[in-house]
Amino acid sequence: MAQQPIVYDAAQDLVDQLVGLKSDDATYAVRHQRDKVAAATQGSYDALFDPALPGLTLAERLLVALYAARLTPAPELAAHYRQRATDAGASAADIQLAESGKPADAADPRLAAILEFTRKLIEKPVEGDEAALKTLPAAGVSTPAVVTLSQLVAFLSYQVRLVAGLKAMQAQASRPGRAAATPPAPHPANTAATAPGDAIRLHGFTNESLEWKAWLDVVDLEQATPEQIAILEESHPKAKVSDYYRFLVHQPEILRQRSTAFNAIMYAPGGMSRAERELGATVVSRVNGCVYCASVHAQRFEQLAKRNDVIAQVFENPATAGTTARELAIGAFSIQLTDAPASVNADSIQALKNAGLNDGEILDLLHSDAIFAWANRLMLNLGEPVYAAA
Repeated sequence: MAQQPIVYDAAQDLVDQLVGLKSDDATYAVRHQRDKVAAATQGSYDALFDPALPGLTLAERLLVALYAARLTPAPELAAHYRQRATDAGASAADIQLAESGKPADAADPRLAAILEFTRKLIEKPVEGDEAALKTLPAAGVSTPAVVTLSQLVAFLSYQVRLVAGLKAMQAQASRPGRAAATPPAPHPANTAATAPGDAIRLHGFTNESLEWKAWLDVVDLEQATPEQIAILEESHPKAKVSDYYRFLVHQPEILRQRSTAFNAIMYAPGGMSRAERELGATVVSRVNGCVYCASVHAQRFEQLAKRNDVIAQVFENPATAGTTARELAIGAFSIQLTDAPASVNADSIQALKNAGLNDGEILDLLHSDAIFAWANRLMLNLGEPVYAAA
């Protein structure tokens, strides 16, 4: 049976509460100019922690969230999920395990497998390979529950980065008026593969088209429910022929909220240019080692910007990529948010302002970087890219 529709109530927005945003704050006003993103972020949280969701108990999901927040680290989120796990009846021993232990210390082999998978996805998502994924069915986790777990860990990766970035924006906004400084000069170009339309192949990354194949069973369209079909149709024009969407639609409401967030982040008009959002997505994908996402969003950048010089630089070395001071700042922020979200602070935001970004553009960059913490983990951990025949 389909779930009741999730209705957004801004007064109950968890991210606003954790960051401490009030309706009269400048950062609150900036964030809620993208209200579709705020609503889908909260909707994803509500769907993932719906007590009626089968497969993983609410206590298991909250222990995963506590463990993920502790590893990141994200203290505000860890405190939130610790309290929720306690309220949901998780045992003191399991809460202690999630807070300070190792997955192998779990008394329950199923919980041990779930937390070990969580650790890999949080710490180094490229390690969440086919062998790692298949430890879950071996531990008695059903395919729909695998989807729930993968979406949950990927969402938490997004949520912690969103909270970190908004805290930094709020801290920067509270500083006394500070003029933008002179931005750094871009590094010299570090590649010759700059002609639009050129195929780029560097360090295992490419701007060529790839396919993607799931490692576990996708939903058979002949057996799909009307709700699943409807959510596939609203998620993406090619979702019905995509292993990615047909795997995620094992949990339709979670996919619905995730697709709404993704589309609102990457395609909304105004704010940061769509090309620059694609650049942030490509940098994050390169840092996380997601060959498939990097290829897709490298292509989209080139379609929008009519050039691929900075993409070749990102594939060569994201730390020095950028044909302008603005691109260099976008890359630096995207790397910091990806690798060390807890280190993002007011100075991180000031560096973007120094390069000419305004608050709305910074929010769009934060969103696009954070959603690719989510997207990369799904693509890396549920299947693999398939290269066209030579």
